[in-house]
Amino acid sequence: MKIEILAVGSELLSPFFLDTNSLFLTRRLNDLGLDVSLKTIIGDDHDDLLNGIRNALPRAGLLLIMGGLGPTSDDITRDACAEALGKKLLFDQNLIQGIEERFRRRGKDMPASNRKQAFIIEGAEVLVNKNGTAPGQWIVHGGTRIALLPGPPNELVPMFEECVWPKLEGLRRGVTTRRTLHITGMTESEVENHISDLYPKTPESRLTILSSPGQIELHLSAFSKTPGDAASTGIEALTIEIKRRLGDAVFSSTGEDLETVVGRLLGERQKTLATAESCTGGLLAGRITSVSGSSKYFREGFITYADAAKNARLGVPQDMLAAHGAVSREVAGAMASGVREKTGAYFGLAVTGIAGPSGGTPEKPIGLVYTALSREGGVDVQKSVFLGKRNQVRFQATQKALDMLRRVLVETRPK
Repeated sequence: MKIEILAVGSELLSPFFLDTNSLFLTRRLNDLGLDVSLKTIIGDDHDDLLNGIRNALPRAGLLLIMGGLGPTSDDITRDACAEALGKKLLFDQNLIQGIEERFRRRGKDMPASNRKQAFIIEGAEVLVNKNGTAPGQWIVHGGTRIALLPGPPNELVPMFEECVWPKLEGLRRGVTTRRTLHITGMTESEVENHISDLYPKTPESRLTILSSPGQIELHLSAFSKTPGDAASTGIEALTIEIKRRLGDAVFSSTGEDLETVVGRLLGERQKTLATAESCTGGLLAGRITSVSGSSKYFREGFITYADAAKNARLGVPQDMLAAHGAVSREVAGAMASGVREKTGAYFGLAVTGIAGPSGGTPEKPIGLVYTALSREGGVDVQKSVFLGKRNQVRFQATQKALDMLRRVLVETRPK
């Protein structure tokens, strides 16, 4: 059976919006052992959309159409799909009452434009939208199953899981086992050198390496007819071997980000943390506090961008700043010790550097960053030179700082 995804929206043809919905749908279909044959993006043009649907119908056993179900004049998916199927649009009184009630709960009157969202293609089943005003629709036309889904991910994902997924379970061809390993402190080529002989030799199993600033991802997957067969158990064995070879560079084998892992370790060790930042401007504290429950271990964060702030807030000596400059091993260490002393946290974590694109010198190039970790027994300072644009340097700096802390926490077993 061929499966097609049709994404509707002129914004998806611009450089400003990414079609993340297709990635989600493809992953969930792969979980059933189903592969997508074709993904198409079509702008908000009635004739283009009509032709796109008509072309897909003869070849697709499953057609997922997303977007274009809103109340505005450029939301044309309902009309184009009804025309392609040769069916009428019927007004659903229950739907319009539900939409009106949603606006009333917000203390607002429903705009007249929302009435169009209550029109359903003749013979379609309504897919309930608990997170928006655009209902989805499920239609069986000849040999093709068609799902109309809203475009916003916070509406599409729950609708697919609750309404469409149960309809697709009968199409399951098997089970897909996945593992995502997150790695930091190594380059893509270094990781490749360690694991190049481990790539699966059978089409049922896959290993993909992806690189981004500060992090390498290994995506492992295996398709099995039944749970626990050779392919799925092989993925588990492969995960164990990769972790053995890469050691502490692997910070997660379940797809967690670094701040989540660090937060869990801080909680388990019952340790507290405070941060002092210069070039990262609060990004480090922002990542740490993005984790739910971080108030249990995160004390405080200082953004000491100017030299005067480093001196006044953290107690970095003026003569040290004058002699070595703000971007130096000495100042980074003093920042970490200073924030630890000021806040009483068990760990003090500091970052100072040159994020660019200006400010670099031959002695201190753009991308130079010092990260420091202060704790009982001393201060560790590490020097790095990161490549990339300003935001990439800043992110890599926070990744380095978090990884310094993670490695210490891994060594510190709870009592």
